[in-house]
Amino acid sequence: MSAYDPQRIDFDLGQRWRRLAGKNHGGSRICVPFPSVNGAPTVNRRDALRLGVSSLVMSAAASATAQTKVDARAAPRMKMTTDIPASITTPDEIQTRIGTLKFFDGFPDKATVDKVYDNLDFQRGVQAYLTALPAVSIEGVRGGVTELGPVNQTALIAEQLLDSRSLFLTANTTTPYTALYLNTKDGPLVLEIPPEVLGPVDDAWFRWVTDVGFTGPDKGKGGKYLLLPPGYTSEVPDGYFVARSRTFGNLMFLRTFLKDGDPKPGVDNVKKNLRVYPLSQAANPPEMKFVNISGKAFNTIGPGDYSAFEYLNRTIQNEPSDALDPDMLGVFAAIGIEKGKPFNPDARMKKILVDAAAVGDATARTLTYQSRIKEAYFYPNSAWMTPFIGGSYKFEQNGVVDLDAKDLFFFYATGVTPAMTEKMIGEGSQYAAAFVDAKGDPLDGGKSYRVHMPANIPIKNFWSLTAYDTQTRSMLQTDQQFPAVGSLTKGLLVNGDGSVDVYFGPKAPVGKENNWVQTIPGKGWSTVLRLYSPLEPWFSKTWRPGEIELHG
Repeated sequence: MSAYDPQRIDFDLGQRWRRLAGKNHGGSRICVPFPSVNGAPTVNRRDALRLGVSSLVMSAAASATAQTKVDARAAPRMKMTTDIPASITTPDEIQTRIGTLKFFDGFPDKATVDKVYDNLDFQRGVQAYLTALPAVSIEGVRGGVTELGPVNQTALIAEQLLDSRSLFLTANTTTPYTALYLNTKDGPLVLEIPPEVLGPVDDAWFRWVTDVGFTGPDKGKGGKYLLLPPGYTSEVPDGYFVARSRTFGNLMFLRTFLKDGDPKPGVDNVKKNLRVYPLSQAANPPEMKFVNISGKAFNTIGPGDYSAFEYLNRTIQNEPSDALDPDMLGVFAAIGIEKGKPFNPDARMKKILVDAAAVGDATARTLTYQSRIKEAYFYPNSAWMTPFIGGSYKFEQNGVVDLDAKDLFFFYATGVTPAMTEKMIGEGSQYAAAFVDAKGDPLDGGKSYRVHMPANIPIKNFWSLTAYDTQTRSMLQTDQQFPAVGSLTKGLLVNGDGSVDVYFGPKAPVGKENNWVQTIPGKGWSTVLRLYSPLEPWFSKTWRPGEIELHG
């Protein structure tokens, strides 16, 4: 029998009843015949569970009855009896958020057992859902890449920038992206990185492996990297920047930069110099396949419903178990996701996991859009938030992971690197997101807003404000190809004092069309401010963006 077996509960309690019925009560012995099948008592489960809770009436014969009352909390004082702290016992009945729980002397009745296991499986489902957000996100990107070509040799490149047709978590419209999914299951991979690029390599759980380009060991000069698979112990050849990953699957994002507003020089640089191939084929590397994704409608975002668990299961099956700690693996195993075993929940468990995914998604959205973490906000009484709460790309403070901060990030964004959190004056990039207006109300696509960017915006390169859909977290799809305004926007109107006003709304203010991002009545939106190569006033907070104010 399994640990949870209602027939066993019937049998055990029936035996207790039989033993109790045979005790001396008031000097007389009560003998009660129990009906049985093949020697096992068939006493009614509900009646058996009432022992110690209410009076038990037992018939010894058709014309005679006897009554005995068992009170577990008023047991007779025996020779070895001591005072028992109330804190280590449980009442016979407890009112909780999952309903009334009932016990016989600490032993749960059948209804309580069902409620508790349903609740436990649901709780573990929600925690598994949230814990899996990074892996589900990576698996979503892997699925998008492999629709267009094989891993390792397929590079998605936005030759004319990304626009809102392509579904990416909070991608930008101002730097050409190149994305590759890398797999080292067949051995080490050589990554020939072009000069003048920027980006991270993250593993299948979105943990940072290395940076390449300006913030990597090649310092923007380009070079050869060797990406080693988990557990690799063979000799490592000289002449490479070596990176070790804990997983076979890895995601690499590269960004190049516009030159005089033109993405082509950076794109040509990548197509000419980027190569990925197995170390075993270094003498005769295969050809790269570059797929232009500008204007292409396809999805790289992981699901938010029950199928997120199916995405998680693929990651668990494809990656080594020692990529995670036993506790995390235990959370997943508790809902039926375990390496080497099929994930095939029964009807009861699937219903619970469907509900868990819905609550998990609602939790991630609440943590993101209405964060209660004080340290998430850049300024007092401000909507501007940092995606890396606590200033850690690991979402750690004093060696402790901030789970809410981690869930917030991986629901809303992608790409983990220390370069996004370190104070690098004149290098890297910094981000601030806003989900509500100056009054704390959700941003409404049917209303008009203004963001004032004071003069002397602290950047060495450029800045931008981009609008995102609160459902998809991808760029807001409107009549505008690029839902963004920034210092690279052609015809940007700059005020006389050097400040800039950016407008969001369904209609452009007259004469401010180049400073306007279109929104849609009936839809929500959020925005991210990006500063490329930020300067000291950003870090010291002597310069700050204005709040999102209702306008007109």
